[in-house]
Amino acid sequence: MLEVHDLQVAYGAAPALWGVSLDMRAGELVCVVGPNGAGKTTLIGTLAGMLRARAGRIVFEGQDITALPAHRFCETGIAIVPEGRRLFTGMTVRENLELGSYLPAARSHRAQSLAAAIELFPMLEEKLASVAGELSGGQQQMVAVARALMARPRLLLLDEPSLGLSPLIVHDLFAAIRRINASGVTVLLVEQNVVMAMQVSDRAYVLEEGRIVAHGEPDELMQRDELRRAYLGV
Repeated sequence: MLEVHDLQVAYGAAPALWGVSLDMRAGELVCVVGPNGAGKTTLIGTLAGMLRARAGRIVFEGQDITALPAHRFCETGIAIVPEGRRLFTGMTVRENLELGSYLPAARSHRAQSLAAAIELFPMLEEKLASVAGELSGGQQQMVAVARALMARPRLLLLDEPSLGLSPLIVHDLFAAIRRINASGVTVLLVEQNVVMAMQVSDRAYVLEEGRIVAHGEPDELMQRDELRRAYLGV
């Protein structure tokens, strides 16, 4: 479904990603983990079209999307839940969700998608008329995930979804991520909570200083002492 070949990304003259390659099959849940500053957010931002690759290729469902304009990425079937949620805090929850279904193909299924979002996060139903900025951090993260799902993506990108949330909310959020993946949505998860990320993922990549230094099944990676100490923080 997704193939990334020798991706290079820089901020001005400062390289952030060096020859990153990875792949995902349809229906998988894959995580990218690593220390702070490894380039995880840069990677997921590039896959969402928010950053431009200096070199390399991004192929999604057989189409080279590397040079697509940023606003076209969502049309291809990719949606992102960015780090920090980035809701429109002065708008209601319903308005935030409806913005997720802005494209015509998604708009025609808006009612169905809204019902599915409420089923996934039941608290949304009583908060639809609430201003998004008045919600708790955990509730805002649920709105951010639901907004992305309103676009009816085939590939969902999640950037640090557990950041700043309580352990109980993190547990519920990861349970929801598993349900999203089980519904048929392919998920790429960038996450600092290594243990939780590994528990829900089919495969994992370890990113360090802009390079992929290891990849494989989570159980295999977690058993390698050098990775546990140097890159995974456990």
